Amino acid sequence: MIYLDYAASAPMRKEALDTYYKAATSFPGNASSLHDTGTAADDLLQECRKELGTILGGDPNGIYFTSGGSESNDLAIRSIAKGNAHRGRHIITSKLEHPSVLGAFTVLEEEGFELTYLPVQDNGLISLQDIEKALTNETILVAIQHVNHEIGTTQQIQKIGSLLKKHSIAFHCDAVQSFGKIPIDVHENCISSLSLSSHKVGGPQGVGAVYIDPSVHWKSTYKFATHQKGFRPGTLNVPGIASFITAAACAVNEMKEHHEKTMMLRNMWIHLVTPHHEAIQIEGINQLPSIIGMTSSSFQGQWLLLECNRQELAISIGSACHIGQQIPATTITAIGKTIDEANRFIRISLSAETSRSDLEQLYQALTPYLKNR
Repeated sequence: MIYLDYAASAPMRKEALDTYYKAATSFPGNASSLHDTGTAADDLLQECRKELGTILGGDPNGIYFTSGGSESNDLAIRSIAKGNAHRGRHIITSKLEHPSVLGAFTVLEEEGFELTYLPVQDNGLISLQDIEKALTNETILVAIQHVNHEIGTTQQIQKIGSLLKKHSIAFHCDAVQSFGKIPIDVHENCISSLSLSSHKVGGPQGVGAVYIDPSVHWKSTYKFATHQKGFRPGTLNVPGIASFITAAACAVNEMKEHHEKTMMLRNMWIHLVTPHHEAIQIEGINQLPSIIGMTSSSFQGQWLLLECNRQELAISIGSACHIGQQIPATTITAIGKTIDEANRFIRISLSAETSRSDLEQLYQALTPYLKNR
């Protein structure tokens, strides 16, 4: 099987697997236990916090570990909203966001918060002017993703963060797709909270992290939670966290190489499909090179996915969190296209392990559907 779905999940790196085994065998204790074995596990946990804080340019005291990017988004958003409700109940976001973000805001709306969904340009970008126009005296939080999970559009988070800092408004940034692929400094970008996922960078599934600037007030969404300052209940997966940090460090070290390789592959793919622009359209602008979202003029995305799968090619029809729910790619409707067009969406996502031959085989598999419009 040729794997072209790295935005959904990347295979675990050997370094991450080695770290997991070493941590699981050498640090078996519960990091909350008071005996020496527990203390040793907690020491490793604190080292992981310190290293991730360094990678992000933030305070290690603002690192909280979770079960993945979706939980990170949900907890960060709802905790910050609850912690600042006394200042106002207005929140700003867009329909471009990941399902976990949109879900968190649905819950907050039910709890009496007011939501403004920003307009999205047809190229997938959000206007800084539209954000500024939407701000009110009651605005306490703005959530804008860094890189879109379906078409790869990269938002201007530094400009957004600077604008919100001037107004003392918290800025949550979903960095699940960009982490390890684009440099991120929470201080330079004025980011209040940031969500991360381990398995997008070659760490284990079921592990993620939230960064919340220690100066930002938040209130736990759980009653009586004691772990991680009450942010989230449950024993921490120390081997998984250590494995995640190893994978993250590797991804950051290989960032330049990854960018160059995926940009070369992206350009190759664009060259292959450009003659068929009436049959298939690449969506978005200013994209992360490794994410390529496309809309077919005639064929359902699910049909193309199944045909590719038959030929041992793994592609996607959008966010894995929507698969099985019969929900079309929300990004495509957010940029102004119809539900029918969204149902004709497919996505490929690449890594440094992807080869030119992989894309050539994908092109051959799709060629009949590019000609028969």
